[in-house]
Amino acid sequence: MKIIKTIMSMTMASAVLLQFSACGQSERENPLLVESTLPFGAPDFSKIQTTDYMPAFETAIQQTRENIQKIVDTPDSATFENTILAYEESGRLLDRVGRVFFALVEADKTPEIGEIEKKVQPMLTDLENEISFNKPLFERIRQVYDREHDSLSGEDQKLLEEIYKSFVRRGALLPDDKMERMKEINLRISDLQTKWGDIVPDATNDAVVWVDKKEELAGLSEADIAQCKKDAESRGGKAPYAIVIVNTTQQPLLSSLDNRDLRKQVYEASIHRSDGTGKYNTFSIVCEIAKLRAEQAEIMGYPNYASYSLEKAMAKTPENVYAFLKNLIKEYSPKADAETKAIEDFARQTEGQDFQLQPYDRFYYSAKMKKQLLDVSDDEVKPYFNVDSVLMNGVFYAANRAYGLTFKERKDIPLYHPDMKAFEVIDKDGTTKALFYCDYYRRPTKRGGAWMDGFAKQSRQWNQIPIIYNVCNSAKAPEGQPSLLTWDEVTTMFHEFGHALHGILSDCQYNTLSGTSVARDFVEMPSQFNESFASIPEVFDHYARHYQTGEPMPADLKERMLKSINFQTAYALGENLAATCADMAWHMLASKDIPTPDKAAAFETEALRQVGLLNPQIPPRYFTSYFNHVWGGGYAAGYYSYLWTEVLAVNIADVFAQRGALKPETGQEMRDKILSRGNTGDLMQMFSDFTGMKEPDASSLLKARGL
Repeated sequence: MKIIKTIMSMTMASAVLLQFSACGQSERENPLLVESTLPFGAPDFSKIQTTDYMPAFETAIQQTRENIQKIVDTPDSATFENTILAYEESGRLLDRVGRVFFALVEADKTPEIGEIEKKVQPMLTDLENEISFNKPLFERIRQVYDREHDSLSGEDQKLLEEIYKSFVRRGALLPDDKMERMKEINLRISDLQTKWGDIVPDATNDAVVWVDKKEELAGLSEADIAQCKKDAESRGGKAPYAIVIVNTTQQPLLSSLDNRDLRKQVYEASIHRSDGTGKYNTFSIVCEIAKLRAEQAEIMGYPNYASYSLEKAMAKTPENVYAFLKNLIKEYSPKADAETKAIEDFARQTEGQDFQLQPYDRFYYSAKMKKQLLDVSDDEVKPYFNVDSVLMNGVFYAANRAYGLTFKERKDIPLYHPDMKAFEVIDKDGTTKALFYCDYYRRPTKRGGAWMDGFAKQSRQWNQIPIIYNVCNSAKAPEGQPSLLTWDEVTTMFHEFGHALHGILSDCQYNTLSGTSVARDFVEMPSQFNESFASIPEVFDHYARHYQTGEPMPADLKERMLKSINFQTAYALGENLAATCADMAWHMLASKDIPTPDKAAAFETEALRQVGLLNPQIPPRYFTSYFNHVWGGGYAAGYYSYLWTEVLAVNIADVFAQRGALKPETGQEMRDKILSRGNTGDLMQMFSDFTGMKEPDASSLLKARGL
């Protein structure tokens, strides 16, 4: 695990590093090591140079060590103030440096940034090990926990619990020999995840499919063809056109591409990007990480990593997760089979009765079927989904109507890439609530997918407003043309902004507890709930306007489009279920049972067969070899959380619909009871306080998906 993910909540006083310039004749302050003079403390990308990061990390790590040592050396008895609050403050500078650097690692990873990451990660993991297994430090924390826990209340008590339990879960109570082994494991996993972060983006970029003639792209819109030409030019121009592979298994262009051989080529480029059939192979990384995680769990006294990881989640146990998944699979499977048969029967009307539907055909014939039955296609609706209108008139408009927020673009805030924008978020009382950045267009230096994070989390203790960003991977149109989105990309923008709202509306005392610092199977709830705003009529009508005329989407097209949202949705559920079950299967293994790299693909296949999800027509959303959430991110034994939290989100959306989805009173209650509270209370209780439900109603999930 990256140290920046585990000590994000620690802070310390700023420091200044004087650094010689390249010519050696002048000195300058390292902008990462001084308080920013920009509004709201925004990072000053106009001053930050790549060469600033390494000395900034070295200084911040050293000062963190010194602050930890001061806690240990304190002669007075351990108290909440001199131990817990001092620990909370101990890594503030490192938090600031790391948040800026790792934002670029994910979104604009130049070769120089990549080289620094390789050097920094072992340094951070060493520090994490030093802190996690510092016996005198933990002894002081334990003394405070034993003496003061019951006398504390509210966020003070919660902070103490989180810090104490995090040390215990990392192995603070282990004997010396097992502590040493945990240190070794942490270092090795950190190294492997850094290698993963290099290989998978390179593999995805290299999986591009080159196309010689425009005629081969028949079926694509002129805008998509122009994008293919632009992508070819930006990747070296080996051919006039290029189809770029995105992070998921299925590729969006397969819904329009007439050329079946090219569809097959694109699909196979996607699924084989890093499975060893080409020059990239991640299976050795996967198997070693899986084995090390299993060993970690065993050292901590658990039968497998899933049991260890889920203990701190809402689900609590693998058994609860599997019970949840099995109920969904039981309801889903017959609907998926019927959906596949309907698509194949439709295709045979034109291709002949011997036609066998393949996974690379599914999106193509499903789109044609949707066009025939509902008379709607992506190309017909995309002109109404201009990215700027979706943001300003959709995402921001919904946040204004529900929560009273307004957004003012700040062109005076320096950005790390010219494609970005920055907005001041103003609350209903006129005060500045947050700073929000968006970075929506794909580029070779950005990893695939979409995410939210922040350059600073909210904290009353530090008098810090949140500085939040969203990152997506939509195609940027060629110069002079509008950047238009699919419906999936529209909902992705709403989704990621739901995470942003969880950070923006946070109102907590401590950094450790604020914003999105909650269990994985709760953190996706605000984002999935926020997707519901995209299709509320008042919001939809406000942003779904033609990019040339500004006219709203015609009523008949709107009706057909909204009906199409739940057209053949078994696929979307199935690909998620398959990925989830593959994740769980890997992390239910004991260390002795982890397969060798040459058997990894076969293990995944067998795992899907055992749960009834080995369906060539509906492959996992991510195959193991490029499942970044699990092997490069923080979702190990946690990908189920997308489905788990979708249930919570649907239940909350139902409450909004009943009370008035855009009524300020409803939004304020959501702010007060959930979005502002971070991890300051019991998460299920927060859900119950808002909905009035004792427990989530899982039956609503299939209904919401039209199944």
